[in-house]
Amino acid sequence: MAIKTAIIGLGIMGRRMLAQMQAHTGFAPQFLWDPNATACQAALDEAPDALITQTAEAAITACDLVYLACPPAPRKAFALMAAKAGKAVFLEKPLGIDIESSRDLVAQLTGFGVPAAVNFTQAAGPALTDVAAAAVKGDLGKLVGADIVVTYGAWPREWQKAADWLRFRAEGGMTREVISHFLFFSERILGPLELVWARPDYPADPALCETGMLARLVGASGSVVNVMASVGGVQPDRQELTIMGTKTSRRISNFYQDSISDGSDFNPVPPKGDPRSVNLQAQLGDLIKLMNGQPNRLATPAEALRVQILIEGMLAGKG
Repeated sequence: MAIKTAIIGLGIMGRRMLAQMQAHTGFAPQFLWDPNATACQAALDEAPDALITQTAEAAITACDLVYLACPPAPRKAFALMAAKAGKAVFLEKPLGIDIESSRDLVAQLTGFGVPAAVNFTQAAGPALTDVAAAAVKGDLGKLVGADIVVTYGAWPREWQKAADWLRFRAEGGMTREVISHFLFFSERILGPLELVWARPDYPADPALCETGMLARLVGASGSVVNVMASVGGVQPDRQELTIMGTKTSRRISNFYQDSISDGSDFNPVPPKGDPRSVNLQAQLGDLIKLMNGQPNRLATPAEALRVQILIEGMLAGKG
């Protein structure tokens, strides 16, 4: 039977997941909630048979799985409400914005024993799966490290502006929203990382999020991860993670576009279908495995906490 699902938060990510769940036979996204009436109507336009519940608690009570696409601040309360009710929990990233609060969330989720994962969207996708397999086989040679390059003409990007919280320092910013994905990917390949130094740039208005980030992280084996991110100017979005090896290197552009180099130009690895849809459908396939107690590739809350600690350290600045 399809998994009865509640979606809390019907902004960009909530509606994107709603569409993917509707396209997957394993899920029935029947119960929806958001405090914004416009967002609720947009979701109903896409899923007219779903029910907009009066409260988040009502949606959580009615389902077997809760997907939390709300902003970070209320996410913990909803996650624990679901876990206490014995529901599986699938959280958007970041896990949170306060490290000690997130430590407590991870501990409580573990204590409740419910299936729980965090939606780092590359976790089950072909790019991370293939790069990880190549690293294990030795196809990359000795792992040297990674370069993360992120540049935007403006932040938030045009399609994100409805989520106004993304422009504020309290919860938003490209470091939490984008660089976190690439640090998760890097740790899956290189192992746990430690922040050596970080130089964030902030605008004069203290309420607004960062406009630049330079950072260096290192792994236990000596691998080095360099981060360079900036906002400004007229330019296309650039979102790149390069995993560097002594035999071959792999570059992931725009989250899902994989390419390989042996020292010459990077050559694309042909995708199988629409890359975003393929990745999200792979996430949902592994979410079913998680619900069934089977091994899966999804990000654990503990992994998400590790990434959060690195991200918040970068935003605070170090060295």
